[in-house]
This record gives sequence, structure tokens and C-alpha cells, in this order.
Amino acid sequence: MAVALANDQRSQLEALYAELEPAHLAPLWETLARLVPTEPDSPAKAHHWPYGEARRLLLRAGDLIGAEEAERRVLILKNPGLDGRSAITSSLYAGLQLILPGEIAPSHRHTQSALRFVLEGSGAFTAVDGEKAAMHPFDLILTSAWEWHDHGNTGEEPTIWLDGLDIPTVLHFDAGFAEKLGEKAHPETAAPGDSLIRYGRNLRPIRHSKADRRSGSQPLFHYPYAEWRSALGEMARSAEIDPYLGHALEFINPADGGPILPTITAHVRLLPAGFRSQPRRSTDATVFAVVEGRGRATVGAAEIDLGPRDIFVAPSWSALSLQADEDLVLFGYSDKAAQEKLGLYRELNA
Repeated sequence: MAVALANDQRSQLEALYAELEPAHLAPLWETLARLVPTEPDSPAKAHHWPYGEARRLLLRAGDLIGAEEAERRVLILKNPGLDGRSAITSSLYAGLQLILPGEIAPSHRHTQSALRFVLEGSGAFTAVDGEKAAMHPFDLILTSAWEWHDHGNTGEEPTIWLDGLDIPTVLHFDAGFAEKLGEKAHPETAAPGDSLIRYGRNLRPIRHSKADRRSGSQPLFHYPYAEWRSALGEMARSAEIDPYLGHALEFINPADGGPILPTITAHVRLLPAGFRSQPRRSTDATVFAVVEGRGRATVGAAEIDLGPRDIFVAPSWSALSLQADEDLVLFGYSDKAAQEKLGLYRELNA
């Protein structure tokens, strides 16, 4: 509630404000409640992108512009509350990328960290620093900051995936760099699947050498659907269900057991048919993609019907509840990794 001021005081304050403006100064007391809120009040809105319509428009783009010409043929998922920003949350970016048979998206690298969650198609690949990972539906593939990466499609059908990056975070810090390799594809440095063999079975080589290029802080970049879905299913058959999350597993970095990327956390959930999760709030805005099943998401006051491959976003501190009409499997990513490092993360089970 604004403090009532005498007319003379108000007029003198307004005169002071007029002098402050050209001096590039501002009174904190006029903006303190907005700058230091009592709880998060994100401008981002809950929103839903039905896959069928997004896919139609993306394939239309595929008829009009090539992967090399565009460098990356992507439709950005723009949050309607973040007008003018290429962002799905205040700190995260999301896009749908298409690569058609015979195409190559040329090799480049950048300081932004990225994940790729495959939605449809087989026969494409992502190569990270010269090691290829075959892309299959619902695989998770990472390209960490400053790693060379290119995409290609040697199959016979389009491949579409969800891109998740920390672009708004890097822009916030004015810390973005990018570089093109100058060749369509990075020279092969390891056999396809090499890092998965070495680090993808909860094991790692005892001896590391300089020749083992993936022995550093991010040794694994491919998390196949067949493996994570099996683990999630086994958990659902044996573990007590969490009333707020359902059955949930987080992807981890085998080097340290922490998040898959320095700024981004990713997880999967399974909600059995008929299950409704209790409302939960968290400071990390989360982007979700439906892997299997149908249901509904209640995000604050918004009600969203969910079908296979649909994407939706739950803004920071919005109460989220999920209802499964069929067994519902979701993939999600958020900025929880960054928030935990900064001591900002908080959650509340309503």
C-alpha cells in the first residue's frame, strides 16, 4: 500500500526524481517491492504447445529452408509472458529442430550448454567432438559448453527433437561466444557410442589417459530411452510413489553424480493411470515433454490437456499438479542446477 504524502512533499519528491533521471540515478524506495519480492512473481506464463500443430509448421519450414542455409532449422517456443525474448522461461530456451534425410547441420560450438530430447525419427545422429550418437525417439543427448557438435540424417524419415539451452542465462551474464568449425562435420575422434560404453553403465575406466578425450568433467553425453525407460518402469513396480512427483528419476553426470549440465537439470516421471499428484511449487521453472500417455496438467489457474509429444511449461513458483488418464511419462528440464549452485532453489509441497 502506497504511503500517503502531503502535497508539498509529493511535489518536491517529483522534482527530485526529475533531477535524478538525467544523472542516471533512481530512488530504491519506489521499486523495492518489485526488486525484492516477498515470493517469486515470474512474468512467464503457463503455456502448451500441442505437438501436431508445431510439427506441421516445422515441416513446412523444412520445405522452405535447408539445414545448412539456416545453420539450425529450429522453431523457437516463445513464452507469451516474455514478449520479445527468445525464451520459454526467464532463464531457459526451448526450440523444435528438424533435420531431413540427407541433410547435415554444420559443426559449431558455443558457450551455451544444450540438451536434445528426440521426439520422432530414426536414422539421424548428433556428433559431439567427433563422436556420433545415433538418435532414437526419447533419447537424451547433451552438448556441453564449447563442445563441437553437428547433426546429420542418413535415414529415410525426418527427425525432430526438443532443444533445451541456457541461452537467456548466458545472455544475462553477457558471456556468450560462438565459433564455426569451417567444415560440415567434425573429423571422427572415436567410434560411435564409445563414451556410452565407457561411462554409461555406472562404471568408468580405472586408468585415464590424455587420449581418453571424455575423461573430464562431462564424460557422458547420450542417455538412451531404452535404458532410462526400463529403469523408470522397474522403479514404478517396486517403489512407493511420491505424492507430489509420481515416480521420478533424475539424469546424472557419472563424473560426480551431479546434474547433467552446470546450469540445467533433467528428469523423467511416470504417473500411473488414475494418479493425481498433489500440488507442488518450486523456484525452477520447468519445461515438460510428454513421452507416453494422456492426462492433464494444472499449472496455477491454467488447465492443460496433454497428449503424446506435447510440450508445456510450468513457470517458477506456480503450483503444479498432474493427472494421468493413462500411464503418463514425462521428460522435464529446468534451471535447478544453476539455482542450487547459487543457493536460490526452494520448493513447497502445498
